[in-house]
Formats: sequence, C-alpha cells, structure tokens
Amino acid sequence: MKHSGSCHCGALIIEVEAPTEIDVHECNCSVCERTGFLHLIVSQQNFRLVQGKETISTYTFNTGVAQHYFCKVCGCKPYYIPRSNPDGFSVNLRCLDKTAFSKINIIPFDGLNWESQGHELAHLSH
Repeated sequence: MKHSGSCHCGALIIEVEAPTEIDVHECNCSVCERTGFLHLIVSQQNFRLVQGKETISTYTFNTGVAQHYFCKVCGCKPYYIPRSNPDGFSVNLRCLDKTAFSKINIIPFDGLNWESQGHELAHLSH
C-alpha cells in the first residue's frame, strides 16, 4: 500500500510502499534522540520523492555514510539514507499520514551503541 507524507511546510512530498501493519524503530543515538525520528526502513524501490528535490539540504557526520536530508525551508527531516541500510531509506513515521496504518509497533533500538547493534537493522531494506 502507498503511504504519503511531507515535511512541515509541504515543500518535500514523499511516497512509501509499506504494509498497513508496520514495525518502526525508535533510536537513542545523538541525532534521533534530538529529532524524535521514528524509523520505517524501506528499500529504494519502495520509496519515491514526489516533490522538492531542489529544497533538500544534506547533513553528514562521523563516517559520512548516512545522508540526512532536510527541507531548506522548514528544517524538517522526513527521510534519509541510513548507515545501517545504505541501499534503502529510513522514513520518519512522524512525517507520514498515519490514517491508513492498522497497527504500528514501536521497537527500541540502541543507537548509542551503534557499532555493536547496527547489524540488527541491515535486513530491513531488502
């Protein structure tokens, strides 16, 4: 099923193909803890940037593998390429229209200890 979402101002519009019952991960790393990101990790073919490529700003740190995409207008981060799944996308559930989801399971993830825990997410973008 297709789910749509956006940044706060609507400049970035995204679509995600995902079931109506999903698992999302709540990470406690330095970035996610501050932004409240709830990770719905999907493959590249299940993600589409519908609008707003020109309004994207990118932030990287540490290894530079993760590509954090922000709206230049409102600063919202609806999706990014995660270090755990560089072949996919992590979509912020908080930026999606949640009305079509029948069940949302929130799973804690220990991102503070990413080096020993990151492998637990690798299968999610396949």
